[in-house]
Formats: sequence, C-alpha cells, structure tokens
Amino acid sequence: MRHLRSLREFIAELELIGELQTIDEEVDWNLEIGAVIRRSYDLRAPAPLFTTITGYQDTGFQVLGAPAGLSGPSHPHARIALALGQPADAPGQDIMEAIVAARDKPGIPPQVVSADGAPCKENILLGDDIDLFAFPTPLIHGNDGGRYIQTYGMNIAKTPDGSWTNWSINRMMIAGPNTLGCLIPGPQHLGIIRAQWAAEGKPLPIALALGVEPGLPFVGGMPLPEGADESHFLGALFGEGLEVVPAETVDLMVPATAEIVIEGHIAFDETVMEGPMNEYPGYNAIEQSLKPVFHVSAITHRNGAILPVVAAGPPVEEDHTVTGTMHAAEILYQLRKAGLPVTSTWFSYESAMHWLIVAVRSDWHESLPISSAELTQRVGEVVFQGKAGFGVPKVLLVEDDIDITDNDDVVWAFATRTHPEHGEVHFPAEPHVQLSVYLSEVEAHSYRAGKVLYNCLLADLFDEKQRPVKGSFVNGWPKEIQDKVLEKWETYGYR
Repeated sequence: MRHLRSLREFIAELELIGELQTIDEEVDWNLEIGAVIRRSYDLRAPAPLFTTITGYQDTGFQVLGAPAGLSGPSHPHARIALALGQPADAPGQDIMEAIVAARDKPGIPPQVVSADGAPCKENILLGDDIDLFAFPTPLIHGNDGGRYIQTYGMNIAKTPDGSWTNWSINRMMIAGPNTLGCLIPGPQHLGIIRAQWAAEGKPLPIALALGVEPGLPFVGGMPLPEGADESHFLGALFGEGLEVVPAETVDLMVPATAEIVIEGHIAFDETVMEGPMNEYPGYNAIEQSLKPVFHVSAITHRNGAILPVVAAGPPVEEDHTVTGTMHAAEILYQLRKAGLPVTSTWFSYESAMHWLIVAVRSDWHESLPISSAELTQRVGEVVFQGKAGFGVPKVLLVEDDIDITDNDDVVWAFATRTHPEHGEVHFPAEPHVQLSVYLSEVEAHSYRAGKVLYNCLLADLFDEKQRPVKGSFVNGWPKEIQDKVLEKWETYGYR
C-alpha cells in the first residue's frame, strides 16, 4: 500500500498514468472552469489542472478539477484507488476490502512535525493581509449563489473539552474577504460539535485545510462513529500517522502538506446568506438561506497553491465516489459484525447514492436457513440503524454471482429478480438526509422518510441444482471456446 502524502504527489501519479490534463490555455474562473470540470466528468476524461486563470496569471495559483472523478474503462476507479493506497487498476471490491480491513486495526494518531519548513507555512497571512479573493476560487455553476472555496477540503474542529477531533467536508461559500458562509447540518458531526460550543456561548474554532493529501477527503467522508477521529483511521489505513503542524490562531493541528489552510471561528449567533449550490442528487439548486458565518483569522498557503474543486451535480462526481465508497465500506463492516453472510457492498455511483447494492454469498440459504424476506429484513435493520445508512433510501440485495460494481449487471439483476408484488421490504420514517428531491416538506425538515429494500435473491426459491445461472460469455461456452475467441478477437477485425 502506497501512502501519497500530498496533493502534489497525487497529481504526479495521475500524470504518470495519463489521468491528468494540464490546461495552460487561459481559463476564466467565472463559470468556465466549472463547465470544463463538469464536461470532464461526463466524458470520464482525465482530471483537469488549470494553470493559467483569468485575473490570477501572475500568482502561480492553480485549480485541480475532478480529483476523485471516474476514469476510462481500463482503470475506472484509478483516482479512488491511488488516493486509498491501491494500484490504479484495483477493482472496486478490492478497494472496499482494504478499507474494511483497516476498521479493526488500532488507530494511529497524527505525527506532529516541525512547522519550520512545513509546506503549508510557506506564506502566512494575518490581519489586513487576509483576502479570500486572492485565490482563484471559481464560480462553479451558473446558478450558484457565490464562489465556493470549500468543495473538497477538510473542516477540522474539536469539542470544547478536546476529547474529539472531527475531520469532515461541508461546503463553504466566500461571503467577503475574510468571511465564509457555511452549510453545517445539525445531525452531522460538525453540527454536533458546533452545538457544544454554542451551548457554552462560544464560537467554534475551526481550520479549513484545502489541497490535502488524497486519502484525507475519503476518510473525512467516512461515517465513523461519533467520537472517532478520522485522522487516526487514516493512520490505520496506511500504517503511519498523518503529518500535522499547529495552526497559527486556533488550537488545532493541520496537515503539514496542505496547499491552503484557512483558520478562524464559526459564530454561534451570526448568519450570512448562503447558496444556492448544486448538490449530490444532481439537480440545479434554487434554495438560498441564512447560514453560520466563518470569521477568518489567518490564512497559510504553499507557493503556487493548488485548489481542488468539485463541480457537484449529476453522477458521477466526488459526492458519489468519495461518500459512496466510504459509506458502503462502513456498512459492509457493520453487516459483517452482525454476522450476516455479506460478501461486499457498493453504492451505484450512477444512482447519485440512492441505490446501495449489498451482495450475499450465493450459498447463504444453506448456511443460514431462513427466507430471503427475513434476510432482507435483517440487512435493512443493520443498514438503517447507524450514521452510515443515514443517506441510504434504497437497497438492492443480490447474490454474489452479480458484479455489484457493474451497473449493467445490477440493473439486469434488479429487473429480472425482484418480484413486483412482494419483492420489497419497507422501513417507514427512518432517519434520512433532506436533499432527496422526492421528499415532502415535512420529511425534509424532520430528517425522516420511508426507506426500502428490494429483494433480488433467488437461493430460497429454487433447489440448488435448479437455480438460474446467468447465460454470460463465461457461463455459456466451454473454456476452450472462450480462450479461442479471446485469442482471435483482433483477427476478427475488432480492436
């Protein structure tokens, strides 16, 4: 497992495998950058690195788009795999197993290194020198309410007693040269910590680290239990601690190799208008509302800082690849801890995280002599009970003859194996995110809505020797014929 310790190391790896598109042509921060990033997602093109940005040509600052987008067919999950220490061509299920394996390892805390010479301390801005507009933050979507500098960084905050440090990603919009408007939903861990500070009548000390090492946004998007420190899990994943240095104006540690660190406090009694901004369900946002204010007390940054940017919207982008990967891994861990015969889990990125696919062993009925309806009920009880399942509205339960990372296979299984009359198990009024567009106003504001599991299991419907087998290339022809066809494929005229 290779631990890439900076965004720049990650960019160098992407370039080596053809997954980086350096754009030296002048590109405008005003909508053009966002449109290029969006188009790169649609084509599964290499990640765009913008080096010449209108109004910022002399600063050396750059923007990296689509840092965890999907890639072409030869290595579709390359950016995800490299960020998590896996080979670029690692299959999705191997990535999941690496994450789950780290869950039972003891956490490794960050390693404090000298601030002298730390990359994130190359420039230190205080007082009147603070200007958030100094960075080439794009206006991403045509309907956005402002320029969002935080789309793929780490919010770092800890409880008043210092017992819990949380690392998370929540959008933040520039409201002024030294202020940000922040989306901080109350049920999320950052919201829980902010509420503790507010109960004491104090603003929340916070550091926003942008352009961090590639594994950090993934662990920041993992639904670890309340009280768990995501940086410790990163250490368990890689077998070595994250390198950190003290912030300048708040009592927090920040990643030593971060491109930009923004420090300050989030007020408990002050708001600013924020939004709209498109989110992971994939629709143009229209809502604008008052949100908490982040008052900036310091900015530190590397020379020629690189700002990572996500153009949120229809699948597939980082809201799906990062959150989907890490939530599925945590759910897999919890299902196995519950003793269920689950072989893997996967969010269909293309469903905008509305479909969680759970695969059980094809012989589950022999080892667990219950009906598929009962197994479906048990899976639902585990998935929906924790933070990991908070945003999961629909679960497809299949046997592991299905490649759950292949959307075509999943659609085929769902269409052909779910009984239209009694193939669903419903869970009413479960905790749920408020962003799904089908929710009623009451559901959205109460954070509760109905959820469902689709039973696509066959093992209890047929005798073992009579179970339907997919009539695929692998299953439908003798091995010697398969080998012959593969060997002669180009001879037939195919590429």
